[in-house]
Amino acid sequence: MSRRTQTVKQSGFTLVESLVAMVVLAVGMLGIAGLYIEGLRSGQASVSRTMAVALAADMADRIRANPAATVAYAGAGPGVNNQCVNGPAPCNPAQLAQDDWFWWFQDVQGRLPVGATAAIAVDPVTAAPAVQYDITLTWPEPGQTVPASYNLRFSF
Repeated sequence: MSRRTQTVKQSGFTLVESLVAMVVLAVGMLGIAGLYIEGLRSGQASVSRTMAVALAADMADRIRANPAATVAYAGAGPGVNNQCVNGPAPCNPAQLAQDDWFWWFQDVQGRLPVGATAAIAVDPVTAAPAVQYDITLTWPEPGQTVPASYNLRFSF
């Protein structure tokens, strides 16, 4: 009697191969999820920085529109609502500066993350006859230990 050997052709995957493939896929997906979260965080930081640049430029325009106020813009918000735009009587330059601070600080609080601060430093002597202004905005950035900030320095 002769023995016949049968060769069986295997088709498909074994259980071990399937498990290894799932582990590799899971590690890849975790990496993609981490990149996605970091991308969202970077996108939000970019939006906040863009908004800070726009807000600082807005205050610089307000200062240029009220050149007689000079040092009245110095300090840190929130200013006073003197109703200079729609009020019954016109405001003097110092009152307009306080009104500008009030409305601008409202924008800062509404458009930057909660906890944002603003400050304006005025140095009338440094660049005489021009006045040097430093507009600084600072806000907390999620996931960062040090708050983000933007500083605009200009002379007028």
